[in-house]
Amino acid sequence: QLQLVESGGGLVQVGGSLRLSCAASGRIFSSNTIGWFRQASGKEREFVANINWSGARLYYTNSVKGRFTISRDNAKNTVYLQMNSLKPEDTAVYYCAARLYSDSYYSTAEEYDYWGQGTQVTVSS
Repeated sequence: QLQLVESGGGLVQVGGSLRLSCAASGRIFSSNTIGWFRQASGKEREFVANINWSGARLYYTNSVKGRFTISRDNAKNTVYLQMNSLKPEDTAVYYCAARLYSDSYYSTAEEYDYWGQGTQVTVSS
């Protein structure tokens, strides 16, 4: 089992920044691809970004490119999502997810094995 816990969400004004953290425990963390997804009220869960085990491969959905940065610290078993220039449309519950022993681009929820409970991000205009 792999447990994932997100933190860092909150209320921020348009143009502001937040850094989300995804802390993992329970299984080997460094061999996994970690993804961030978000789900706005009344909408389907959507892919935001993912990072491979080494941190060398990063993928982003187009709407966050240039504003969000995903990174990881395997020594701390933590993945981060730095979110800058936030917009109202970024408002959602943000989830991190892990795909075990993988090293590529995975953009659908079905491709991930473990999920955190989510953290709310609200961007006010």
